[in-house]
Amino acid sequence: MAQHFLLSAASRTLSIRQIYKAAEDAAYQTFCEMRWPETNGEAVCPRCGHDETYQITTRRKFKCKACAHQFSVTSGTIFASRKMDFVDLLAAICIIVNGAKGISMIQLSRDLDCQYKTAFVLAHKLREAMAQEVQTGEVLQGHVEIDGAYFGGHIRPENLKADRKDRRLKAHQTGKRRVVIAMRERVGRTLPFVSTNEGEGVALANENVCRMATMSADEASHWDMLHIGWAVDRVNHSECYSDHGKHTNMVESYFSRLRRMVSGQHHHVSPQYLHQYANHAAWLEDNRRFDNGELAHRLVANAMGAPVSRNWKGYWQRAA
Repeated sequence: MAQHFLLSAASRTLSIRQIYKAAEDAAYQTFCEMRWPETNGEAVCPRCGHDETYQITTRRKFKCKACAHQFSVTSGTIFASRKMDFVDLLAAICIIVNGAKGISMIQLSRDLDCQYKTAFVLAHKLREAMAQEVQTGEVLQGHVEIDGAYFGGHIRPENLKADRKDRRLKAHQTGKRRVVIAMRERVGRTLPFVSTNEGEGVALANENVCRMATMSADEASHWDMLHIGWAVDRVNHSECYSDHGKHTNMVESYFSRLRRMVSGQHHHVSPQYLHQYANHAAWLEDNRRFDNGELAHRLVANAMGAPVSRNWKGYWQRAA
């Protein structure tokens, strides 16, 4: 039997040892090449677009010959105002792409020998960079599967049975339970959204699925409205998971990864940031057939192309 790609040597093209062996200068050059691929890493002024600059080598900065603007390779990107070395940033990216089900921030902080706060913000910035590939604004085509899965809002039962409440009643809910609604092409992308009700997935499908596409869904009653706009295959999961090609196994595979990420690695995810974890799982699921070196370079390129994070730049300073 043929060996699975993820078990082969071809899937391992980058390692932490290689990154630190190449040292800081090589990591810095990688970021330059990802920031300015059209000039092979030669700096281009982000203010006026001029491609002739002076190098301020003592501070790893550039000065534009046209407008005299000073900038660095991370200016205006998601890594703006970073303090970590480039080799540590590249190592963090390698660690995150290697985590098929995510990685806890405690483990990342120990691997990088940094504070928990640093690892937490860095990982969320990288999830924003991943979202550049996931939330592209393009409609899904071909055959699209749609489903929803609920996360969070767990109510811990009381110790004594007499004190326990009916956790199904709305009066006893925490209000933190959310549903991730995912639409996934049979051959292609995964597009997740976070909502409070799975029935809102019909409106999301109207906005994000091509009218020429076909769809698959389970027997939940709110998916009945999909028949108005598309040819829809339905499968009753109480009877079977696949019925002669009618299934939602692809989107369920995505939920399997997301559940293991949330319950196995992070243990608790705030509903405020659930959408970032959903995008992270979608990026991993869609790119699972690429080697880890390719994944790391794609993530660096996304980070260099993403704007300054308004949600995460100065996150802990705002909290203080």
